[in-house]
Amino acid sequence: MLIKYPEEQLDSLEEVAKKSAYYVREIIKGDFFLDDSGIFINELKGFPGVYSSYVNKTIGNPGILKLMENARDRSAQFSTCIAYYDGTVNLFVGKTSGTISTTERGRNGFGFDPIFIPDGYEETYAEMPLEKKNSLSHRFKAANLFLEFLKKKKI
Repeated sequence: MLIKYPEEQLDSLEEVAKKSAYYVREIIKGDFFLDDSGIFINELKGFPGVYSSYVNKTIGNPGILKLMENARDRSAQFSTCIAYYDGTVNLFVGKTSGTISTTERGRNGFGFDPIFIPDGYEETYAEMPLEKKNSLSHRFKAANLFLEFLKKKKI
């Protein structure tokens, strides 16, 4: 079910996901989950971070690469926070570290995938076969934590 709700731009993905869950609980009666994701670039002091969606829509990868032209530190981290509401908000965070490439590369994926190279690899997410990318991704890591929680809860 797709529900539109205001997404406040707070200091962390965890805060955004938690606040969003409290908003959505007024609409959905029962358990649900939602997620928020972002890319955090060290040279840019964590930017775009919680503003990743807006930055992607406005300046996109070319804008990020322009901001990174003279960067010494190209390290970055993709993060996802899943918020599961079952009467309380439970948070599950997945992170993948890597670097920002100097050019857009690859045709697979979306968003910042063409400029993110996960640690230990030479390819961007967008150059990887989907199965390989998904096995490394921040969303996959967060989803696994969420699934483990559900197994323990026996849902």
